Amino acid sequence: MLSRVAERVYWMARYLERAENLARLMNVYSNLLLDLPRGTKVGWHTLIDIAGVHDDFAASKKAHDERTVMKYLLAEQNGISLLSVLAMARENARTTREIIPAEAFEQINNLYIFVKESSSSGSSRVARNQLLEEVISNCQQLAGIWAGTLSHNNVYRFIRMGRNLERADMTTRIVDVGSGDLLPTIDGESLIETDANEAYQDTLWMNVLRSLSAYQMYRQNVQDRVNAEDVVMFLLQDEEFPRSMTYCLNQVKECTSELSNNTKALRQVARALDAGRKARIPKLLSNGLFNYIDNLQKEIAAIHVFISNTWFLPRI
Repeated sequence: MLSRVAERVYWMARYLERAENLARLMNVYSNLLLDLPRGTKVGWHTLIDIAGVHDDFAASKKAHDERTVMKYLLAEQNGISLLSVLAMARENARTTREIIPAEAFEQINNLYIFVKESSSSGSSRVARNQLLEEVISNCQQLAGIWAGTLSHNNVYRFIRMGRNLERADMTTRIVDVGSGDLLPTIDGESLIETDANEAYQDTLWMNVLRSLSAYQMYRQNVQDRVNAEDVVMFLLQDEEFPRSMTYCLNQVKECTSELSNNTKALRQVARALDAGRKARIPKLLSNGLFNYIDNLQKEIAAIHVFISNTWFLPRI
């Protein structure tokens, strides 16, 4: 298998997963408005923080209102919007058409065209949510195409590696922001400083779970009300939920172990897994998760570096 092919299918999978995750976040965050009391002020900057483009957005001097943030994340050609990542996924799929199922490329191409033509309707919340649901559905169908019609060879392994590494990274981002900046304000007063905080914690953490389609599985595995400690432990450390960080890194480990020259990459995956499994979540929550999650994201990013250095062509 050529290095350039491995790199392109890996990034194709990452961009498709990024598109699905972004669609999920935008959809759930919009729906959060319906669950919170009248007068609640939701900080739309949170979506920018999760996407990791705070500095770029600040440099653009755009407003932090719903319409501006959603347009920025949905349709602008800025490298991180839904339209941008689908364009990059389509380009990587186009250059590897000879090794992926024809149905997969057609679906990626059609999805990109659909979002490009429909993104102008993003100003309407109803139309936007319908568009986002369509993106999520198409990405899930693509996951089925990979699993059901692509030989489970090295091409499939690099697709799984890209998808699960991207998913692990997004899960840590959501946990990070959810444990810090997610709490909104009511009439300018922070919920953290009022008795109302506890009443709305459940709603906020339920939406964190829903952004990862984790609510039902959480309820089946945790016999307690939704609370920060159990949610963070479930999303970071659960061995069986497909969107938990630990599960995703185990998938990366499984794929990596089946490739040659894998020693360094496997060692780094083990480091990231240990960092997640050994964390004392209750203590970290009481002291703030920020530094821990930041280090965890660095360990996950280092996995990509080892994958790139081992199996992809060096950058000139």
